[in-house]
Amino acid sequence: MLTNLQAADAWIEFPGGSGDCEIPQATQAIIRERQWRQIGPRTGAAAEDIAISRWEDPRSTSSHQATTPEDRYFVGIALKATRAKLTRDRQVIFDGTMPAGTLYLTAPSNPVAVQFQSPCAFLHFHISADHFPEQSSATEGLNDLVLLRDPLAAELGKALIELGDAADREFTRCIGQTLAMHLARLELPRARVNALPKWRLRRVEQYVADHFHRCISLSELAKVAGLSRMHFAAQFRVATGYRPREYLLNHRIEQAKTLLATTERPLAEIALAVGFSTQAHFSTVFKRISDQSPARWRLASKGERREVQAVPPRRPSTERGWISAAA
Repeated sequence: MLTNLQAADAWIEFPGGSGDCEIPQATQAIIRERQWRQIGPRTGAAAEDIAISRWEDPRSTSSHQATTPEDRYFVGIALKATRAKLTRDRQVIFDGTMPAGTLYLTAPSNPVAVQFQSPCAFLHFHISADHFPEQSSATEGLNDLVLLRDPLAAELGKALIELGDAADREFTRCIGQTLAMHLARLELPRARVNALPKWRLRRVEQYVADHFHRCISLSELAKVAGLSRMHFAAQFRVATGYRPREYLLNHRIEQAKTLLATTERPLAEIALAVGFSTQAHFSTVFKRISDQSPARWRLASKGERREVQAVPPRRPSTERGWISAAA
């Protein structure tokens, strides 16, 4: 089931973790997964009614599968934007871009497979079925649920990541309970709008990638998709979680971040290069989406690169592709 909740225009960027230190798994409130959605019985978290884990993979492509335990609901919250395809029993649940803050859920005993087509980072909540009312209309709609823009879930995830390894089990359990109550009380829309077909979506995405530096109207994008403005806007939002203009602005900001991180070009020049008419408008949109001004983001980006360069190389791991420490 794919749906979309009303949300503010702000795009949520989650901060990084709390450094590159190793803490014994048994003492961590947020468990680092070594296999997708697997927390392992040795951590002790598997016996708790609410357990939280973190999964990260820097690879551009990866595939995984798992079955939710019979007494648990599984909830994932994306910590950064990624491309993913979720399937169950050969049926596609979701195929597209998951913005940061995307929430997806599977019910007890249900298998799910995923193909990530870009690096990813997720918080995973393993919540006892006791936290959800049995056989209610709410829980019937929770299986295979994907919420592309759920502000509360995004803020709960952000609160956990900001604390990092300093979070204790009581705090994480409280966050998990709040999330469970939120999901159990969701009023899911009855009217269903089909998502924009994949082939139409790719045409629009490519068009935006080629022309983001100039003004692009809704009518122009609808024409590229071969639909009316009304049908295109509704189907695009279901497929991506964005209104078309939101998507265009976020694409411009992502391009701007690349220029900020890799060049010394002035902000005014970057603003024009990515399609903004003034530096002031660029700075306003950048701060609303990233919670930082372009100048502060550039300084932080350079600081992170220096820290990475200062870390001595490690011996190659047999578990290639897994990041054991926070990003």
